[in-house]
Parts: sequence; structure tokens; C-alpha cells
Amino acid sequence: MDLFSRSWTALRTAVAELRDEDFGQPSGCAGWLVRDLVCHLIVDAQDVLITLVTPAQTVPTRDAVTYWNVADAPPTGDDPLDALIVRLAAAYEEPWLLKFHLDDVGSAAGRAAERADPGLRVGTRGEVLTAGDYLSAYVLEWTLHHLDLVAHLPHVPEPPAEGLARSREMLEKIAGTAFPASFADKDALLVGTGRRAPTEEEKSELGEPAAKLPLVLG
Repeated sequence: MDLFSRSWTALRTAVAELRDEDFGQPSGCAGWLVRDLVCHLIVDAQDVLITLVTPAQTVPTRDAVTYWNVADAPPTGDDPLDALIVRLAAAYEEPWLLKFHLDDVGSAAGRAAERADPGLRVGTRGEVLTAGDYLSAYVLEWTLHHLDLVAHLPHVPEPPAEGLARSREMLEKIAGTAFPASFADKDALLVGTGRRAPTEEEKSELGEPAAKLPLVLG
């Protein structure tokens, strides 16, 4: 729960400190500019708020790791929600409006997470999780999108080290195998999720598990 707050605060702070011209730069999400990614974060924050006030009575069907589905291929941009994000982001016109909306909704999501009972069962995407597991899953979401945010913005601070480490741990569980110890946490996440291609040396170190990559999470 605490790591959710630290990861989310770091990401929102990084967005708040962006320059106006940064919003027109590409992000680490293929086909999305930084403004599109920030718009997606607003939707994510809304999802957190909605989920935390959607109690469920049945037993959990997912946990922080099994929450994630692995798709067969990367998104193409044809998904209606992905297309909507791009149009919605463009409608903001001014970067400060995106910053304001993320700060407004994002702060509320952060407060709701801090006050949530970790054992509360909540429903989302047709599944049931404890609030603690749901928020733990979002540490991976925030960390990956923080890496997406800074992909072409070297002046923006990177995700917290503890968020990178926990996200790597979750990704390894999803993959069913550990990344080589020589991989930094950031590189394990970027290569593991297909945000960058592995070098020949990295392919060699990965060995047989390289055939399972990338893991396209959804």
C-alpha cells in the first residue's frame, strides 16, 4: 500500500514538472505522445477511484500478479479506448489543463488508496481482488508508465528504485522465470515488456526464456 503511494506520487510529481514542449514528445508507449500518456493516467486514476468503491462479496479470483493478462501482440492503436485517449488528449489543447486534471483526480485516487482497507474485496474487470492486491498490481502500472514518460525526456526523474525492484519481481512471476542478475531492474522491465529490444548480449544471457518475450500486459 505504501509503495503504491510512493510510486504514484513520484509519477504525478514528474508530470507536474514537465515543460509545455515535453507534452508533444513521443512516450515509451508506441503511437502515444506524452500528452496521450498523461491523459491515460487520468483514466487510470479514475479506475482506481471506481474500483476502491466497488465492493465485492465473493472470494478473490485474482491477486497482484494474476491481475495481469498477457496479450498475444502489442496494441495496434485500433482499440476504441486507445483511439479515444488520443482524441481526448488533443481536446485538452493546453498542457496545464492535463496537469490540473491529473493532479485533481490523481490526488483523490492517492487519498482513497491511503484510506483503503487492504483486506476489502473489490471488483474490477469482472474479477475480484483484495484492495491490497489491487493497489500492489498498480505499482507495476505506475512504474512502467513512469518509464514510458521519461523514455525521451532524460531531464525528468525516473521511477523510485523500490518501485522498479518490486515491479521486476512481479514481472518475473508473470513470466514464470527470473531475469539474469546482470540486468538492472529498469532494463529487465523495458526488455521484458517489449519497450526496447534486447541487445545480442542480453539475448545470450536470457537464453531460452527470451523466446517468451515480450510480455504484453493488459
